[in-house]
Amino acid sequence: MRVNRQIRAREVRVIGEGGEQLGVLPLYKALEIAVEHDLDLVEVASTASPPVCRLLDYGKYKYEQTKKDKKTRRGQRGLLREVRFRPKIEEHDLQAKIRKVRELLEDGSKVMVLVRFRGREIIYPELGWKVLRRVAEALKGEAVASDHPVKNQRNIALTLSPISTRKTEEARTDAKA
Repeated sequence: MRVNRQIRAREVRVIGEGGEQLGVLPLYKALEIAVEHDLDLVEVASTASPPVCRLLDYGKYKYEQTKKDKKTRRGQRGLLREVRFRPKIEEHDLQAKIRKVRELLEDGSKVMVLVRFRGREIIYPELGWKVLRRVAEALKGEAVASDHPVKNQRNIALTLSPISTRKTEEARTDAKA
């Protein structure tokens, strides 16, 4: 967005602080009005003819926008989260990571279960497949595999999606009854 002296048009359509139309004015006149009211002249529609500019406090406007963006990002669900495993993971560590995957799924996020091979471990891919199979079996009632496991140079990855919350809630109420 162009602000104050960054605006390049000769004439602009000015909208006041309260949303009222002030009309089409020369740029210097619009800037004078902005200075009188201790506000900024912000170009909101540069493609219009003449460009539309608004009188507002630009710092406050940017602050409100970042607050709004953070709020919308916070409310998003279905983010892809990643939990890494090793092919020679111990049983207790495996169970702890499965619990973490379960928590992420309950929050509504998709989870990528990744088995990472280091060094010469790559010559034993069956260990990685075995770990993925154990994770998938442990989460059978809570998650569904989005697609087949993907193997690339040093990783085997499986994406798990939560089973819809409505179905799980119905199952819980049926179990209680």
